[in-house]
Amino acid sequence: MKFLKKLALAAAVIAPVLALAACGNSSASSSDTVKVGIMANDLPIWKDIQKRLKKENVDIKLVEFSDYNKPNKSLEAGDIQLNSFQHYDFLGNWNKKNGTKIVSVGDTYIAPIRAYSNKIKSLKDLKKGDTVSVPNDPSNEGRALQLLDQEGIIKLDDASQPTVKDIKTNKLDLKISELDAAQVARSLNDVQAAIVTNDIAAAADLNPDKAIAVSDLNKAAHPWINIIAAKSSKDKDNKTYKKIVKAYQSDRTAALIKKYYKGAAVPAWK
Repeated sequence: MKFLKKLALAAAVIAPVLALAACGNSSASSSDTVKVGIMANDLPIWKDIQKRLKKENVDIKLVEFSDYNKPNKSLEAGDIQLNSFQHYDFLGNWNKKNGTKIVSVGDTYIAPIRAYSNKIKSLKDLKKGDTVSVPNDPSNEGRALQLLDQEGIIKLDDASQPTVKDIKTNKLDLKISELDAAQVARSLNDVQAAIVTNDIAAAADLNPDKAIAVSDLNKAAHPWINIIAAKSSKDKDNKTYKKIVKAYQSDRTAALIKKYYKGAAVPAWK
């Protein structure tokens, strides 16, 4: 009986220790598991990064999104730890509007915004009263309107982030149709021209070589550099996140960007 009592006592002591050890092991393994929110068009690039980092004991779980409204919400809620879909300007607007402090932890690529059409060959072919669809989020709408200004179709005032209210001259009385970014490509049969962001254009299988206008890429285009984002500034020192950024900012990823985007986007870290 004494032996059984001693055995029971030993078991009572050992069990919590094993439980703590198990918790410690679980925490250690999960610390290198990172959920990354992406748009579907970036999936091949991120799958390659996922495969490469698996060899370094970094387990990336990819979470796909189809519109711009959810990835930052999921990041803020803790459902994902990083996302890769937005540029600096979009992030600035998001933080200002939502009171968040999401930050960039690394640059990815930059892509011009492009105008497409099933009806005309150039924006110069637009006629009086025609309709042009643009993304309705503040950042990309301003970028779309700046493309129309660049091509001499409209004239904007000096607003850093223009809206339709900032159109000073619209000689053709164009109708600007403001749509959710994901819907702009789908509007091509209903409008004379649609100004589509790069990832939405890729998802819709629009050929960038068939675009009828392309925004300039110069020093002023810095706000349009896409990024990997994390919830707060303290995440910039996260060693696992740094590994992910390093894997992204590599010659291998640059080659994949060239392969899958066919010149529609270029590495921004270079």
